[in-house]
Amino acid sequence: MSVEYVLLDTVSGKLEAEIIHGMLQAYGIDAMMSHEAAASIYGLGIGPTADVDLLVPEDKLAEAKQLLEEYRHGGLEEQD
Repeated sequence: MSVEYVLLDTVSGKLEAEIIHGMLQAYGIDAMMSHEAAASIYGLGIGPTADVDLLVPEDKLAEAKQLLEEYRHGGLEEQD
């Protein structure tokens, strides 16, 4: 059975995407990042080429949305 990944959010910049990706991983949610290849190849970091899609398994979407909301409002507790 294959896992269906769905869009959680689109963020501007690989750094923010890496932070959110790591946070999701820390909470046990598998996540993938998808971004424009030109941004990596040419180092472009503005406009649409800087956008990074964060994808999570469909069955974890609600949990991931809740974590992202808490992250953005400073409500996450430190993980051991």
